[in-house]
Amino acid sequence: MFLQTTGRHARRRARWWHRWFRSFASADEGMSTAEYAIGTVAAAGFAGVLYMVLTGDSVVSVLRSVIEHAMTVQF
Repeated sequence: MFLQTTGRHARRRARWWHRWFRSFASADEGMSTAEYAIGTVAAAGFAGVLYMVLTGDSVVSVLRSVIEHAMTVQF
């Protein structure tokens, strides 16, 4: 069975798709100020944790040893 892509059925499918998409688009038109604030606080918290991890002694010593090993490799 082949799907018709022209005529009445195509227009019906297009209308169905349009109604379905419009129902999702109109349900929430954007983020509110509270959602922006929560997103900003979460991003700042993640950045702070990442900074603490990357500047910690263990990470710095591992990076230093990798760089020193790469500089002393004989070709």
